[in-house]
Amino acid sequence: MQSTQLGERGPRVSRIAFGNWSAGGDWGQVDRDAAIAATRAALDLGITLFDTARAYGFGAAEQLLGEALRPEIQSARESIVIATKGGLRKDGGATVRDSSPSALRHDLEASLRFLGTDYVDIYQVHWPDPATPITTTAETLDGFVREGLVRSVGVSNYDPAQMTTFQQVRPIDTLQPPYHLFRRDIEKTILPFAREHGIGVLVYGPLAHGLLSGRMTTETTFAADDWRSTSDLFTGEAFRKNLAVVRDLTAFAARRNVTIAQLAIAWTLANPAVDVAIVGARSAEQIGQTTPGADLRLTPEDMAEIESMLRGEVAVGGPAPEAMPKS
Repeated sequence: MQSTQLGERGPRVSRIAFGNWSAGGDWGQVDRDAAIAATRAALDLGITLFDTARAYGFGAAEQLLGEALRPEIQSARESIVIATKGGLRKDGGATVRDSSPSALRHDLEASLRFLGTDYVDIYQVHWPDPATPITTTAETLDGFVREGLVRSVGVSNYDPAQMTTFQQVRPIDTLQPPYHLFRRDIEKTILPFAREHGIGVLVYGPLAHGLLSGRMTTETTFAADDWRSTSDLFTGEAFRKNLAVVRDLTAFAARRNVTIAQLAIAWTLANPAVDVAIVGARSAEQIGQTTPGADLRLTPEDMAEIESMLRGEVAVGGPAPEAMPKS
């Protein structure tokens, strides 16, 4: 597994990060043994960066990750990089944004407890909170660094204006935006801003939330507790149109003896502003199938041919906190 420097100020990490959003239950029922096996397989493959969040099951995903990484956390802590996120909470069953100092303090302390560690390598604000001044949030995270609870500070889903305001207080070390073949809006302003300011970029959703896994068909359905079951991007005409693009991409990948998932990951990492792709997996087999994408090099001709296939696709986003099912 290749490694890279995460921006100018972040740690050195593997180019693939293991993401455990699915371990929180938002993608359907969780098989704990399989999830732990997937995490251990990621380690064996050379992955050193593990990304999670307090809001992934509000402790469930972090606790499972901490359990899976317990040997390293207890005796080889410097060998792994743990990134988590705070700033979301439950309110009457709904998920709401809250990046106030007290909320972030509560989230960080809970994350440390569930993970079983005394610091996190990268602590990220999950979503911008319009009710809390961004400078206040930045001051809070800077304080966590000075306390030794956090080593690097990151933001997720921020735009350039929000990052500019944040950096009035302290530099942003890392940024976590969505990016994949069906969602490229960050290419216009967000990635150039990150590159200009030396911010490390770890992108989430490189497989378009499963659409680029190669396993979906027009007959695919989702469990009621999977957020995609209520998304109009995974039903109807938009779904059928994008699956036609996926078929073309799958054939292109096959001609190069790789899978579409590997191709999709390689495509995100081909952007010089992207340092890391976060890849989730429910099993050891899945993570083993996707990680070779980090070693795949796409030529300018490859990129141009892929571009020609993306005519008429429907942009695929992910759920904002307000759109998540109520619990």
